[in-house]
Parts: sequence; structure tokens; C-alpha cells
Amino acid sequence: MSTATYTVTGMTCGHCVSSVTEEVEEIPGVTGVEVDLPTGRVTVTSDAPIDDALVKSAVEEAGYALKQ
Repeated sequence: MSTATYTVTGMTCGHCVSSVTEEVEEIPGVTGVEVDLPTGRVTVTSDAPIDDALVKSAVEEAGYALKQ
């Protein structure tokens, strides 16, 4: 099992959290996604390490950005 943490910018409500969660959950191998709205922290658990580019793409598809 692998865990990675990212910071997402632009989320302001529960709908934002749902959108990010749904998009990241679609990445093959992802087994869990936890989003903390106040901090923007997104913790992704997976069977194996996930390419950061896939997470970035999923977050952007939801309409947000990863903090660099």
C-alpha cells in the first residue's frame, strides 16, 4: 500500500471536495481519497505508487489545481 499527500487550491465547499474525490478515485489503483477542505490537503492511498501527473490531471479535471 502507498500513501501520497497533495495540496489542492481553489476548493471552497463540500461540492468542491466531492468533485476532487470523485476524479481522483477514478485513477486506476487508487483505493482511497481523503480531502481536508480547510487545508486543501488530499491524501491518496493506492495499491502501488501513483504517478503525480495522474493526480494533477484528475484535480484539474475537477476544476482545481495542485499547489506546487
